[in-house]
Amino acid sequence: MPTVRRRTRPRTTARTRAGLGVPFRNVFTANLSSSLGDGVARVAAPLLAARLTDDPLLVGGVAAASLLPWLFLAIPAGVLLDRVDRRHALALANGARTLLALGLVALAATGTLTIWWLFAVVFLYGALETVYDGAIRAVLPSIVAPADLPHANSRIEAGEITVQNFLAQPLTSALFAVAVVVPLGTGAAAYAVAGALALFLPAVAAGEHRTPGPDGAEPAPAWFRQLGDGFRYLWAHPTLRPLWILSTVVALCFSAATATTVLYVLDVLGVPEAWYGTFLLVGAVGSLVAAAVVNRAKERFGTGRSMAAANLLSPLTVALLGLVPLLPSGGVAVAAALLAVGFGAVTLWNVLVMSLRQAMIPGRLLGRVHGTWRTLLWGVMPLGSFLGGLLARVDLTTPLLVGGGLGTLAALVGYRFVAGLPDPEDVDQIPERG
Repeated sequence: MPTVRRRTRPRTTARTRAGLGVPFRNVFTANLSSSLGDGVARVAAPLLAARLTDDPLLVGGVAAASLLPWLFLAIPAGVLLDRVDRRHALALANGARTLLALGLVALAATGTLTIWWLFAVVFLYGALETVYDGAIRAVLPSIVAPADLPHANSRIEAGEITVQNFLAQPLTSALFAVAVVVPLGTGAAAYAVAGALALFLPAVAAGEHRTPGPDGAEPAPAWFRQLGDGFRYLWAHPTLRPLWILSTVVALCFSAATATTVLYVLDVLGVPEAWYGTFLLVGAVGSLVAAAVVNRAKERFGTGRSMAAANLLSPLTVALLGLVPLLPSGGVAVAAALLAVGFGAVTLWNVLVMSLRQAMIPGRLLGRVHGTWRTLLWGVMPLGSFLGGLLARVDLTTPLLVGGGLGTLAALVGYRFVAGLPDPEDVDQIPERG
């Protein structure tokens, strides 16, 4: 096992009654605005695709195009974030998305938008999201004390859920009925505001790699030599390596289980199509509740035990969904309750695992490690969705039972390890290797 040393990252913000501080409020507000733009884009893209073509393969391809950048560009984006001022990365990513949104407005307004243009725009949106997502996660540890990371991440998560599910989704659908350019223009304005706010962050948000002194004075090596740094750090870390593998296995099972949820809800549970969106909002409510209580759970039970319970609950609720049709009555209500618990468990896990990673990883490596983590984790999700689709050909409950069951088994195998994880403020960092 590699030797360890106590953390050297400065505690830039102390826990106070005043809250998380002005820099965090700036990041939080900027992320709310950016989340509005993301929510508009995620609803608008499939709606536009459905207007441009009736080929289901092409419509599905739009969703795939949005995920492809995470497979190919997340690690290069991480390298970029560990070389540049992260405030500028936030501003430029959202500035470029503003221009993309305005370009989409122009194409739609002039009637020249085609499905191929939409593919290109969605792919570029995804590429810029790899930069923005990595930057927003890397900035937080610079402006928030380790003990406050779960609180800060839960605020960020709750804001994203609220804006994207309860504001952007119904707003975009309603505005589409008026004119396509209206929601697209709204998204462009939201990105512009978020990009401008990023420029007002304090200098510490630039990142440790931009700070003068022993940790920031050495010139960075050539960018292509940094592509494997995130993988090497993760693989050498006695805690992050098994956590990364376990997270990826459960994510694969979860994506397989939920790939055909829409068909299960409509055809098996009998929920009318008009109520499908409302049914899914139950999950968003569960996520909001989890984001509100995650800090209390961490304080009362500890990070490890809270994460272990959440990691077990999320696939278990999915497996139980597959058994709902066996109930004599009240299936929809039970399914809704399971959905709320499952989404809440995923949110609690996401907040705590992100906080733990932010505390464990040296600031100068945050971008590369985050990009490497997401490349594998998100890269297996399309594979899981494909496997789930194959299982659904047997029966629409089969993906839930198989994917949820295997995910539950994986969570049980890793339960003891996860339950023993420390709180973010108590972790050590493994020194970087030259």
